[in-house]
Amino acid sequence: MPLLQLAYASRPFGYDGSTLTSILFDARRCNMRDDITGALICRDDVYLQLLEGPVAAVEAAFARIRADDRHVEVRELMRREIGEGERMFGFWAMKNDPAVSVLWSRDEVAAGVPERADTAEVLAVFGRLAAV
Repeated sequence: MPLLQLAYASRPFGYDGSTLTSILFDARRCNMRDDITGALICRDDVYLQLLEGPVAAVEAAFARIRADDRHVEVRELMRREIGEGERMFGFWAMKNDPAVSVLWSRDEVAAGVPERADTAEVLAVFGRLAAV
């Protein structure tokens, strides 16, 4: 059965440690239930998240994220069909990273680089995180 791999970027609203902890707690709980794996790269100016799993489950998770007031300006960056063995974060209900070195600079994010990135560029960001 094919799986969906989807990446999006959003701008955090009210970003702080407790907000991030709440997002990660919710994501891990729901993702374990729904067989979704992925990673969240976060900084006070951007969330970049990759979700992978059954199509209906990923679509439902993305709908919840778009409706979540902790995220503003949610933009889908890529979407592709993958097989089970192609998950980048197969052992992570939601890996998180403080975006120290794997993400675009603040100036690049402000200039819209994530929205202009092609699938290979988005996957390269997550590939660097998967290798850590």
